[in-house]
Amino acid sequence: MCTNRLTRPCLTAIIVSFIALQPLTTAQDKVPNREPDVIFVPTPYEVVNKMLEMADVRPGEIVYDLGCGDGRIPVAAAKKYGVRAWGFDINPVRVKESLETVANGKVKHLVTIKHADVFELDLSKADVITLYLLPALNVKLIPQLDKLKPGCRIVSHDFNMEGVRPKREITFSPNGGCEHRIFLWETPLEKVRPQ
Repeated sequence: MCTNRLTRPCLTAIIVSFIALQPLTTAQDKVPNREPDVIFVPTPYEVVNKMLEMADVRPGEIVYDLGCGDGRIPVAAAKKYGVRAWGFDINPVRVKESLETVANGKVKHLVTIKHADVFELDLSKADVITLYLLPALNVKLIPQLDKLKPGCRIVSHDFNMEGVRPKREITFSPNGGCEHRIFLWETPLEKVRPQ
């Protein structure tokens, strides 16, 4: 006699099997549920190139761009240096644009874009981190940056990180246009005592 009712042991086995097949999620897989902290202002390509040059990107390294916008920094790192690069952004519109930039740049094999909250990421695999966030957000990242391996380089377009002494800082005007500042730090971060 055939029945459509599932017995309790059968149902339990199905549920356990279903759960086992679900991928384990990490902080990097969680979809953020809040508004972006900053508006998107693209970093000029000349500044992107100078940031990567200052970071001294080397073969085999991994670049993380926190708040990747349209993906131009990870794509530039992959194309110019042949490195693996990751872009993270909280805004799904920017993630979509970044994925298009990756596809147009033909660097899908090197660049990964994730919809993520940068303040919840494990940054430990990065050799280089690029930023174009506000000064208070750079400071908010310090606890994560303090966990990085020694020798990791962090470069920021226009904004400093209060309480941390940069290893290098430059100001330049590409093609005689607007003035831009780039800050470079290296881990372990050199903390500055308030005066």
